[in-house]
Amino acid sequence: MVATAADHSVAAGRIDHVHQHYHAAPRTPVTWPHQVGVIPARAAWFQDRAETSRLARVPVGAGTAVVESADHAPASSVLTGMGGVGKTQLAAHYARTAWQAGALDVLVWITASSRSAVVTGYAQAAVEILGADPGGPEAARAFLAWLEPKSQPSPCRWLVVLDDIADPVDLSGWWPPVSPHGHTLATTRCRHAALIGGGRRLIEIGLFTEAQALAYLTSALAARGRFEPEDQLTALADDLGELPLALSQAAAYLIDAGVSCQAYRGLLADRARSLADAAPDVLPDDQTHAVAAAWSLSLDRADTLRPAGLARPVLQLASAMDPSGFPEQVLTSHHALTYLTACRASSEGDQAERSVSGDEARAALRVLHRLSLIEHSPDEPHPRVRVHQLIQRATRESLSPTDRADVTRSAADSLLATVGEYWEGRVERGDFLANAQAVIQNAQSDLWEPEPHPLLPRFGAVLAADCQFDAALDHFRQLVEGANHRLGTDSRHTLAMRHNLAFWQYRVGDLASASSALEDLLGDAQRVVGPTDHLTLATRRVLANVRGEAGEVSTAIRELAEVLRDVVKDRGATDPFALDVRHNLSYWQGLDGDFALAADGIKEVLSIRNQEIDPERMTEAEFDAILNGLTSLIEQRGRAGDAAGAVDQYVELVEGLSQYLGVNHGTVRSLRTSLAWWKGCSGDISGAITDYTALLDEEEPGLDPHHPKIRALLHNLAYWKGKSGDVAGGIAILSNLLEEGLKELGPNHLDVRLTRLLLTRFHWAAGTILKLPPR
Repeated sequence: MVATAADHSVAAGRIDHVHQHYHAAPRTPVTWPHQVGVIPARAAWFQDRAETSRLARVPVGAGTAVVESADHAPASSVLTGMGGVGKTQLAAHYARTAWQAGALDVLVWITASSRSAVVTGYAQAAVEILGADPGGPEAARAFLAWLEPKSQPSPCRWLVVLDDIADPVDLSGWWPPVSPHGHTLATTRCRHAALIGGGRRLIEIGLFTEAQALAYLTSALAARGRFEPEDQLTALADDLGELPLALSQAAAYLIDAGVSCQAYRGLLADRARSLADAAPDVLPDDQTHAVAAAWSLSLDRADTLRPAGLARPVLQLASAMDPSGFPEQVLTSHHALTYLTACRASSEGDQAERSVSGDEARAALRVLHRLSLIEHSPDEPHPRVRVHQLIQRATRESLSPTDRADVTRSAADSLLATVGEYWEGRVERGDFLANAQAVIQNAQSDLWEPEPHPLLPRFGAVLAADCQFDAALDHFRQLVEGANHRLGTDSRHTLAMRHNLAFWQYRVGDLASASSALEDLLGDAQRVVGPTDHLTLATRRVLANVRGEAGEVSTAIRELAEVLRDVVKDRGATDPFALDVRHNLSYWQGLDGDFALAADGIKEVLSIRNQEIDPERMTEAEFDAILNGLTSLIEQRGRAGDAAGAVDQYVELVEGLSQYLGVNHGTVRSLRTSLAWWKGCSGDISGAITDYTALLDEEEPGLDPHHPKIRALLHNLAYWKGKSGDVAGGIAILSNLLEEGLKELGPNHLDVRLTRLLLTRFHWAAGTILKLPPR
């Protein structure tokens, strides 16, 4: 540039402004091939992926590319995915490969983090390629005009890469044109609908596969002479959720720190440490963010979008859950909305606490989904939310101890509010258990303060309902240990935890342990909370039932009568707990042979419950109590010798409930199982065999053959096959049950002992010798 008229003068109190005129020197457009901008360096140990070959099939002069899941690469592409999945590296690989192959005349690489960055990049391209004067938007427009397809003998083959678009609005009016001679490739964490217009299609970039993650770690370490066991590397990849960014930083840490893979996994698992503690001092591959900070900008952006201020607290709740997914209604429950409302009031200073609605919570989920911070599938029959485990951990670690406690207890409240949705189906129970376990594990001590959260015992109860008895007992033992340590041996909550453990020991058949634990608990409860406290009376009730199950029926009857007397004296005969005790008493009276007395007692309990319960507002517990009364009455009728009458009543009950719950509902299946038994007892043995066979055929797919439900059905089927004269058929079923039981459950398990006993009787009946499988 040459400046003219450069003289100036200064007078008293006045400055004469200088007028300068610049004349641009003539510019000559560059010759091709020419590159504008710098392609990021290739990451060490770059892994070929499905998206690599998908992009390779895109002809360079064929429009715009945005990365999304598709079986073939579109002509116009945008690569999208969560931070750290390697979008930039895939784009760089594509650009570098095309450039080195001579398939391009012009390559422009722009870091498109803002509108101004895009405009500046285009303007720079205009200066270098067209010889244009630097002029901001004018030069940028000139470059886009130059990209428009023109009829010429040798058209320019171009590629424009727009890397890391932060907001699709920044590209409004600034997308390169669709051209048969050029191609635009964009990368972004966004999944907005605006990205799909103009012939563009999204290509979702996912995580590494397990094989790719293993190959990456193996190559990275081997290059530095490090070799780790394959199972440890596979486990590390799983710990990091197969996220490429996390894997590269983990490999750098292993090399720099000289620690083993197993030791590094221990560092990750240590909840007293943060993700930042597991990052290398110097990030590899020119990375600018450690894993913990990889998503902070996306979350900041999400929190500004409508409904403003809700994306962050919604993600905080989601980060307490299982990364494999949870139902959307967990985040739209009353408890979740209460938490979100409190967060809104805190951020806005709104003392009126403008309530957050379920629609607003769902809108926040969509915001997080559009910015690739979560996966939200609202169109599924049961909408679900999934969050990568490292995003969850980074979110939890960003919370203060007070905020983390609020999030944890709100998440536990929300999950517990949906437990009825999970109770029946095996898949639903598994879903609840996975999320409850995640909340409990992530909680640290937050679910114990100011008092133990109800999710803690409910988790164990659902484990038991899912027939995971060993896991349930282990959980209750841990609760007792935790309560002793945190609350003290004489805390009421500690006594309640001990009661839960003893109760489930009784329910799974460990009568000796249950009896010993209850006797010890009874003495402590009488001393700490008093003889008339509910905990003391409940302990006496369970202990009486344990003694009945152990064969001391008369003792059970006497002790339950005493408990009933004390409860009625203190609370009245219509108290729900009094009715439960009365029901238990009637049950043991029936087993003692006094069927009429038992039936009268059950009828009276049912009559009172029917008077006290509003059918229109019946709770799940009240429904179960009514149903237990009805089935107990039928059982008493059958035991009194009227098996045919029991069958008729079970048929009526099954048909009635099937209309409301469905024939395969867990409650209905239980009733059908009882019906099959009483059919056999009434002489309809073929009907019993048919019913048990149908129940087995209809059982949930994928259930282990040694699952208690399957074992019980097979055991009863074998019993009635033997009774029908098909002893050989019964022996075949029982032999297989015994072999599997010895392998999976051990020789002392109650189910295995019962199977061995019945199998021995069948062999006697058949005149054969029982040959036990080797242990």
